Amino acid sequence: MKWLRERMCPRDTEDISLNMTHQKFRFKEKTKMKKFTKIIALALAIVLAFSLVACSNNGGNATDKVIKIAVPNDTTNEARALLLLQEAGIIKLKDGAGITATKNDIVENPYNVEIVEAEAAAIPQLLPDVDYAVINSNYAINAGLNPVKDSLFKEGSSSAYGNILAVKSGNENTDAVKALKAALESKQVADFIAEKYNGSVISTVDNPTDGFDSSVDYAALAGTTISVAASPTPHAEILEIVKDILAKKDITLDIQTYNDYVIPNTVVEDGTVLANYFQHTPYLDDFNAQQNTHIVSVGSIHVEPMGLYGGTQTTLDAVSGK
Repeated sequence: MKWLRERMCPRDTEDISLNMTHQKFRFKEKTKMKKFTKIIALALAIVLAFSLVACSNNGGNATDKVIKIAVPNDTTNEARALLLLQEAGIIKLKDGAGITATKNDIVENPYNVEIVEAEAAAIPQLLPDVDYAVINSNYAINAGLNPVKDSLFKEGSSSAYGNILAVKSGNENTDAVKALKAALESKQVADFIAEKYNGSVISTVDNPTDGFDSSVDYAALAGTTISVAASPTPHAEILEIVKDILAKKDITLDIQTYNDYVIPNTVVEDGTVLANYFQHTPYLDDFNAQQNTHIVSVGSIHVEPMGLYGGTQTTLDAVSGK
């Protein structure tokens, strides 16, 4: 019978043998695969564990995330903001980078900072979307922020960024301009700045006066109107004190407020307004060069220290290596 089966079904016998061999091979391969899968799973678990530890350690490695910092996008205020960030130890600029520095001058960026450029007036509204923001004090105050209490880091009172009274070249020595300048340099204005802003705005006038210039013919100016363009805060507020001083000489002060950095200069250049009060000299110099305007400073009145404010971050820990 055995001979008959082998004669009758030789292929079946071979197939059974091969199938048994194949089943043994598959069993071994499955065993190996299970072991390999366990090894891979263990490795992935270890990698995940290390990743979770790294993510939970916010201060351990500052490059784990991008730190977004919003800064003004105009040339001089962006440079000023970058210099502030350098002073705070957050970035380092290349040697020689000064009041014309750009983000391309950053040579050391240990906290993986991304500079987000935006219109200066719009930056307070960006706070919920960035880690930090560098804000000019006038826009900070206007947004309800207190530069002294709310800023995480603040620059000193640098005279290079003193806010100036500016007029079109050729008008510097007119009685109207001298009367306006004298009123801005008064003790009344200096006292108002100190009391109203409590360090958020600092007077740069060394020797405040009574508000009047003895060389001015005030009688000839009586009944006239002096127009001045200004930012709402603090410039227009300060000019209200000036308005009262000039009113004593029967001079009307027309204060025109603007929320940007361009129109106040263009209306002075075209003669629509006699003077403006909103900017610092580095900004004016750059504006004149870019726009071919002819506006000059007639005096520095106050400085608004630029500050670094927290957005999604409430402390400087993310950029301090703590």
